[in-house]
Amino acid sequence: MRTILEQLPNRARVAVVRLRSLGDCVLTTPALDVLHAARPDLEIAVVVEPRFAAVFENNPAVGRILQPSLPRLLAFSPVLTLNLHGGTRSAILTAASLARWRAGFVHFSLPAAYNVRIPRAQEILGEERTVHTAEHLASAMFFLGAPRGPVPRARLFAEPRPLSGAYAVIHAMAAAPAKTWPAERFLAAARHIQTRWSLNPVFVGGPGEDLAAFREFPVMAGQSLEETKSLLSGASLFLGNDSGPAHMAAAFGLPTVVLFGPSDDVVWAPWRTAAEVLARKEGIDGIETAAVLAAIDRLKEKA
Repeated sequence: MRTILEQLPNRARVAVVRLRSLGDCVLTTPALDVLHAARPDLEIAVVVEPRFAAVFENNPAVGRILQPSLPRLLAFSPVLTLNLHGGTRSAILTAASLARWRAGFVHFSLPAAYNVRIPRAQEILGEERTVHTAEHLASAMFFLGAPRGPVPRARLFAEPRPLSGAYAVIHAMAAAPAKTWPAERFLAAARHIQTRWSLNPVFVGGPGEDLAAFREFPVMAGQSLEETKSLLSGASLFLGNDSGPAHMAAAFGLPTVVLFGPSDDVVWAPWRTAAEVLARKEGIDGIETAAVLAAIDRLKEKA
């Protein structure tokens, strides 16, 4: 029986629905690489909210970036619409796309939206273990017919930001207090990075995030996603909480130290980059400063 990718006509259009959020979008890029490598003739469009569109800009696997608008999706006329998001809105877009094949994982809501149901990643990969998000998303491509193989690193594309001297990027913010390491410990780590490794610490934060506690060092608050990509692309080290910028850093291949609270560090660890993960399920503030400094030193000594 021929796979769906084998049945797709030459130069067929494929819409991949990945509405948000930052880390999920970054970790979708390995799956897109797998699909593009299997069928480089396909025109792949990513359906994504405008605030996260920069994740996919200049990616050679992506032919178009579409806003999550039904008229825009219908105008694209996909033969295959693949939902990697899973929510109600993405299911409605998938069903209404009028694609011949409408694919989504079996655990997604609104099953009537799909005529192709993708099994659990463990079933596709033939392994009963907790899988990383990048593996989970790429497994959909294997099910559709891409050759099985290692899941590649996430990839982002940007021009390096021209800063003087070598520097480290520190992201001390997070979406919830339970995922946020104390500010004074980040400051201690920044001083260590500066004195021990001669890297200039640069603290970053998104729109609305207050970086006043870190004014001892350069801060870049409210940066666009494009500017953050450029900054990370030229950095020598990343330190931060479990959040989207950590996945961006890994996509640029940076040595990365990431601090986890309640999130599953197996599912969300930096993917395919030199990394140190420190996790405390009972509370992120249980991670001692000395442990973080030691993790930084181990990474830099291997570099």
